[in-house]
Amino acid sequence: MTLFTTLLVLFAERLFKLGEHWQLDHRLETLFRRVKHYSLAATLVMTLAVMAVVALIQRALDGLLFNVPQLIFWILLGLLCIGAGRVRLHYHAYLKAASHNDAHAREAMASELTMIHGVPPGCDEREFLRELQNALLWINYRFYLAPLFWFVVGGSWGPAALMGYAFLRSWQSWLARYQTPHQRQQSGIDAILHVVDWVPVRLVGVVYALIGHGEKALPAWFASLGDRHTSQYQVLTTLAQYSLAREPHVDKVETPKAAVSMAKKTSYAVVVVMALLTIYGTLV
Repeated sequence: MTLFTTLLVLFAERLFKLGEHWQLDHRLETLFRRVKHYSLAATLVMTLAVMAVVALIQRALDGLLFNVPQLIFWILLGLLCIGAGRVRLHYHAYLKAASHNDAHAREAMASELTMIHGVPPGCDEREFLRELQNALLWINYRFYLAPLFWFVVGGSWGPAALMGYAFLRSWQSWLARYQTPHQRQQSGIDAILHVVDWVPVRLVGVVYALIGHGEKALPAWFASLGDRHTSQYQVLTTLAQYSLAREPHVDKVETPKAAVSMAKKTSYAVVVVMALLTIYGTLV
Protein backbone atom coordinates (compact mmCIF):
# COMPACT_ATOMS: atom_id res chain seq x y z
CA MET A 1 0.00 0.00 0.00
CA THR A 2 2.99 2.29 0.52
CA LEU A 3 3.88 2.54 -3.17
CA PHE A 4 0.24 2.95 -4.24
CA THR A 5 -0.29 5.72 -1.68
CA THR A 6 2.96 7.45 -2.68
CA LEU A 7 2.06 7.51 -6.37
CA LEU A 8 -1.42 8.87 -5.64
CA VAL A 9 -0.03 11.56 -3.34
CA LEU A 10 2.61 12.68 -5.85
CA PHE A 11 0.04 12.75 -8.66
CA ALA A 12 -2.44 14.78 -6.58
CA GLU A 13 0.31 17.11 -5.33
CA ARG A 14 1.35 18.05 -8.85
CA LEU A 15 -2.26 18.66 -9.88
CA PHE A 16 -3.64 21.01 -7.25
CA LYS A 17 -1.24 21.59 -4.35
CA LEU A 18 -0.27 25.07 -5.45
CA GLY A 19 -0.68 27.08 -2.27
CA GLU A 20 -1.03 26.83 1.49
CA HIS A 21 -4.38 25.05 1.78
CA TRP A 22 -2.92 21.53 1.69
CA GLN A 23 0.38 22.45 3.40
CA LEU A 24 0.98 21.08 6.91
CA ASP A 25 3.40 23.94 7.63
CA HIS A 26 0.55 26.43 7.22
CA ARG A 27 -1.91 24.36 9.26
CA LEU A 28 0.45 24.15 12.22
CA GLU A 29 1.14 27.88 12.48
CA THR A 30 -1.79 28.34 14.89
CA LEU A 31 -0.25 25.77 17.22
CA PHE A 32 3.25 27.22 16.92
CA ARG A 33 2.05 30.72 17.83
CA ARG A 34 0.88 29.37 21.18
CA VAL A 35 4.34 28.09 22.11
CA LYS A 36 6.07 30.41 24.59
CA HIS A 37 8.85 28.15 25.85
CA TYR A 38 11.58 26.97 23.50
CA SER A 39 13.67 23.96 24.46
CA LEU A 40 14.86 20.62 23.12
CA ALA A 41 12.49 18.81 25.49
CA ALA A 42 9.49 20.84 24.30
CA THR A 43 10.33 20.11 20.66
CA LEU A 44 10.60 16.38 21.33
CA VAL A 45 7.36 16.29 23.35
CA MET A 46 5.40 18.09 20.62
CA THR A 47 6.82 15.81 17.93
CA LEU A 48 6.08 12.61 19.82
CA ALA A 49 2.59 13.88 20.63
CA VAL A 50 1.61 14.46 16.99
CA MET A 51 3.13 11.11 16.01
CA ALA A 52 1.08 9.41 18.75
CA VAL A 53 -2.13 11.06 17.50
CA VAL A 54 -1.50 9.81 13.96
CA ALA A 55 -0.66 6.32 15.26
CA LEU A 56 -3.88 6.19 17.30
CA ILE A 57 -5.99 7.28 14.33
CA GLN A 58 -4.28 4.71 12.14
CA ARG A 59 -4.86 1.97 14.72
CA ALA A 60 -8.54 2.94 15.01
CA LEU A 61 -8.98 2.69 11.22
CA ASP A 62 -7.08 -0.59 10.86
CA GLY A 63 -9.32 -3.28 9.34
CA LEU A 64 -12.33 -0.97 9.07
CA LEU A 65 -14.35 -1.31 5.82
CA PHE A 66 -11.61 -3.27 4.03
CA ASN A 67 -9.06 -0.59 5.05
CA VAL A 68 -10.56 1.96 2.65
CA PRO A 69 -10.81 4.68 5.37
CA GLN A 70 -7.20 3.95 6.32
CA LEU A 71 -6.09 4.33 2.70
CA ILE A 72 -7.90 7.68 2.46
CA PHE A 73 -6.25 8.78 5.71
CA TRP A 74 -2.81 7.82 4.36
CA ILE A 75 -3.40 9.79 1.17
CA LEU A 76 -4.68 12.92 2.93
CA LEU A 77 -1.82 12.87 5.41
CA GLY A 78 0.70 12.32 2.62
CA LEU A 79 -0.75 15.25 0.71
CA LEU A 80 -0.31 17.50 3.75
CA CYS A 81 3.25 16.38 4.47
CA ILE A 82 4.76 15.79 1.01
CA GLY A 83 5.20 18.61 -1.46
CA ALA A 84 6.02 22.31 -1.36
CA GLY A 85 2.98 24.13 -2.67
CA ARG A 86 3.78 27.63 -1.39
CA VAL A 87 7.50 27.29 -2.07
CA ARG A 88 6.77 26.24 -5.64
CA LEU A 89 4.85 29.48 -6.09
CA HIS A 90 7.86 31.42 -4.78
CA TYR A 91 10.08 29.64 -7.28
CA HIS A 92 7.86 30.51 -10.24
CA ALA A 93 7.61 34.10 -8.97
CA TYR A 94 11.40 34.26 -8.85
CA LEU A 95 11.69 33.05 -12.45
CA LYS A 96 9.12 35.61 -13.58
CA ALA A 97 10.91 38.45 -11.76
CA ALA A 98 14.31 37.38 -13.08
CA SER A 99 13.09 37.11 -16.67
CA HIS A 100 11.62 40.65 -16.40
CA ASN A 101 14.75 42.03 -14.69
CA ASP A 102 12.71 43.04 -11.63
CA ALA A 103 15.56 43.20 -9.13
CA HIS A 104 13.37 43.97 -6.08
CA ALA A 105 10.91 41.10 -6.66
CA ARG A 106 13.74 38.75 -7.56
CA GLU A 107 15.56 39.52 -4.31
CA ALA A 108 12.37 39.08 -2.29
CA MET A 109 11.63 35.67 -3.79
CA ALA A 110 15.26 34.57 -3.47
CA SER A 111 15.10 35.48 0.24
CA GLU A 112 12.05 33.26 0.63
CA LEU A 113 13.75 30.35 -1.11
CA THR A 114 16.98 30.66 0.90
CA MET A 115 15.29 31.41 4.22
CA ILE A 116 16.56 28.40 6.19
CA HIS A 117 20.29 28.62 5.50
CA GLY A 118 20.57 32.08 3.99
CA VAL A 119 23.15 33.47 1.57
CA PRO A 120 26.68 34.48 2.68
CA PRO A 121 27.00 38.28 2.83
CA GLY A 122 29.09 39.97 0.18
CA CYS A 123 28.92 37.14 -2.36
CA ASP A 124 29.07 37.90 -6.07
CA GLU A 125 26.40 36.94 -8.64
CA ARG A 126 27.94 33.56 -9.41
CA GLU A 127 28.14 32.60 -5.73
CA PHE A 128 24.61 33.88 -5.16
CA LEU A 129 23.22 31.71 -7.97
CA ARG A 130 25.07 28.68 -6.65
CA GLU A 131 23.57 29.24 -3.18
CA LEU A 132 20.15 29.59 -4.79
CA GLN A 133 20.69 26.26 -6.52
CA ASN A 134 21.66 24.71 -3.19
CA ALA A 135 18.53 26.10 -1.54
CA LEU A 136 16.32 24.63 -4.28
CA LEU A 137 18.03 21.25 -3.98
CA TRP A 138 17.51 21.33 -0.22
CA ILE A 139 13.86 22.27 -0.61
CA ASN A 140 13.36 19.26 -2.88
CA TYR A 141 14.99 17.08 -0.23
CA ARG A 142 13.04 18.60 2.68
CA PHE A 143 9.60 18.48 1.07
CA TYR A 144 9.82 15.40 -1.14
CA LEU A 145 12.72 13.00 -0.68
CA ALA A 146 13.11 13.01 3.12
CA PRO A 147 9.34 12.67 3.78
CA LEU A 148 9.21 9.79 1.28
CA PHE A 149 12.13 8.13 3.05
CA TRP A 150 10.45 8.18 6.46
CA PHE A 151 7.11 7.17 4.99
CA VAL A 152 8.74 4.12 3.40
CA VAL A 153 11.05 3.00 6.20
CA GLY A 154 8.22 3.39 8.69
CA GLY A 155 6.47 0.44 7.06
CA SER A 156 2.98 -0.04 8.43
CA TRP A 157 3.62 2.92 10.77
CA GLY A 158 4.90 5.07 7.94
CA PRO A 159 2.25 7.79 8.40
CA ALA A 160 3.38 8.38 12.00
CA ALA A 161 7.04 8.62 10.93
CA LEU A 162 6.06 10.91 8.06
CA MET A 163 4.09 13.16 10.39
CA GLY A 164 6.99 13.36 12.82
CA TYR A 165 9.42 14.47 10.13
CA ALA A 166 6.98 16.94 8.58
CA PHE A 167 6.29 18.43 12.02
CA LEU A 168 10.01 18.97 12.65
CA ARG A 169 10.40 20.56 9.22
CA SER A 170 7.45 22.87 9.84
CA TRP A 171 8.73 23.85 13.28
CA GLN A 172 12.16 24.73 11.88
CA SER A 173 10.65 26.80 9.05
CA TRP A 174 8.36 28.69 11.43
CA LEU A 175 11.21 29.46 13.83
CA ALA A 176 13.41 30.66 10.96
CA ARG A 177 10.67 32.94 9.68
CA TYR A 178 9.20 34.40 12.86
CA GLN A 179 11.61 33.90 15.76
CA THR A 180 15.15 34.93 16.63
CA PRO A 181 18.22 32.74 15.98
CA HIS A 182 18.60 32.39 19.76
CA GLN A 183 15.08 30.98 20.17
CA ARG A 184 15.68 28.64 17.26
CA GLN A 185 18.86 27.41 18.94
CA GLN A 186 17.04 26.95 22.25
CA SER A 187 14.44 24.75 20.55
CA GLY A 188 17.11 22.24 19.53
CA ILE A 189 15.41 21.76 16.17
CA ASP A 190 18.60 22.00 14.11
CA ALA A 191 20.35 19.42 16.28
CA ILE A 192 17.41 17.01 16.03
CA LEU A 193 17.15 17.33 12.27
CA HIS A 194 20.93 16.91 11.94
CA VAL A 195 20.51 13.43 13.42
CA VAL A 196 17.23 12.61 11.66
CA ASP A 197 18.61 13.66 8.26
CA TRP A 198 21.89 11.75 8.49
CA VAL A 199 20.82 8.55 6.74
CA PRO A 200 18.41 9.95 4.12
CA VAL A 201 20.91 12.67 3.10
CA ARG A 202 23.51 10.04 2.33
CA LEU A 203 21.06 7.86 0.43
CA VAL A 204 19.97 10.82 -1.68
CA GLY A 205 23.59 11.95 -1.97
CA VAL A 206 24.66 8.71 -3.60
CA VAL A 207 21.98 9.23 -6.25
CA TYR A 208 23.42 12.67 -7.00
CA ALA A 209 26.90 11.13 -7.09
CA LEU A 210 25.84 8.50 -9.62
CA ILE A 211 23.93 10.97 -11.79
CA GLY A 212 26.80 13.44 -11.93
CA HIS A 213 30.59 13.18 -11.98
CA GLY A 214 31.12 9.92 -10.14
CA GLU A 215 34.90 10.16 -10.21
CA LYS A 216 34.69 13.23 -7.95
CA ALA A 217 31.37 12.73 -6.18
CA LEU A 218 31.78 9.12 -5.03
CA PRO A 219 34.98 9.77 -3.02
CA ALA A 220 33.23 12.75 -1.41
CA TRP A 221 30.25 10.53 -0.61
CA PHE A 222 32.41 7.85 1.01
CA ALA A 223 34.13 10.55 3.06
CA SER A 224 30.73 11.79 4.27
CA LEU A 225 29.93 8.37 5.78
CA GLY A 226 32.31 9.04 8.64
CA ASP A 227 31.49 12.74 8.98
CA ARG A 228 29.27 13.48 11.97
CA HIS A 229 29.88 17.22 12.20
CA THR A 230 29.38 18.78 8.75
CA SER A 231 25.82 20.02 8.30
CA GLN A 232 23.57 17.75 6.26
CA TYR A 233 22.76 20.72 4.04
CA GLN A 234 26.42 21.09 3.12
CA VAL A 235 26.89 17.34 2.57
CA LEU A 236 23.91 17.08 0.21
CA THR A 237 24.53 20.27 -1.75
CA THR A 238 28.24 19.54 -2.16
CA LEU A 239 27.45 16.18 -3.73
CA ALA A 240 24.71 17.72 -5.88
CA GLN A 241 27.05 20.44 -7.14
CA TYR A 242 29.27 17.76 -8.68
CA SER A 243 26.28 16.83 -10.82
CA LEU A 244 25.81 20.48 -11.76
CA ALA A 245 29.49 21.20 -12.45
CA ARG A 246 28.96 21.42 -16.20
CA GLU A 247 26.08 23.85 -15.82
CA PRO A 248 27.00 27.57 -16.00
CA HIS A 249 26.37 29.60 -12.84
CA VAL A 250 25.87 32.90 -14.62
CA ASP A 251 22.30 33.01 -15.90
CA LYS A 252 19.75 34.10 -13.28
CA VAL A 253 16.98 32.06 -14.94
CA GLU A 254 18.71 28.96 -16.31
CA THR A 255 20.87 28.38 -13.22
CA PRO A 256 17.96 27.66 -10.83
CA LYS A 257 16.19 25.71 -13.57
CA ALA A 258 19.20 23.41 -13.84
CA ALA A 259 19.00 22.65 -10.10
CA VAL A 260 15.27 21.94 -10.25
CA SER A 261 15.76 19.67 -13.26
CA MET A 262 18.44 17.71 -11.41
CA ALA A 263 16.23 17.49 -8.32
CA LYS A 264 13.38 16.08 -10.41
CA LYS A 265 15.65 13.42 -11.94
CA THR A 266 16.70 12.40 -8.44
CA SER A 267 13.09 12.23 -7.26
CA TYR A 268 12.13 10.05 -10.22
CA ALA A 269 15.07 7.75 -9.52
CA VAL A 270 14.00 7.37 -5.88
CA VAL A 271 10.41 6.52 -6.88
CA VAL A 272 11.67 3.95 -9.40
CA VAL A 273 13.83 2.32 -6.72
CA MET A 274 10.80 2.24 -4.41
CA ALA A 275 8.75 0.55 -7.12
CA LEU A 276 11.43 -2.08 -7.76
CA LEU A 277 11.82 -2.82 -4.06
CA THR A 278 8.05 -3.16 -3.72
CA ILE A 279 7.87 -5.54 -6.70
CA TYR A 280 10.56 -7.73 -5.18
CA GLY A 281 8.83 -7.71 -1.80
CA THR A 282 11.31 -5.63 0.16
CA LEU A 283 8.71 -2.96 0.93
CA VAL A 284 5.08 -3.47 1.85
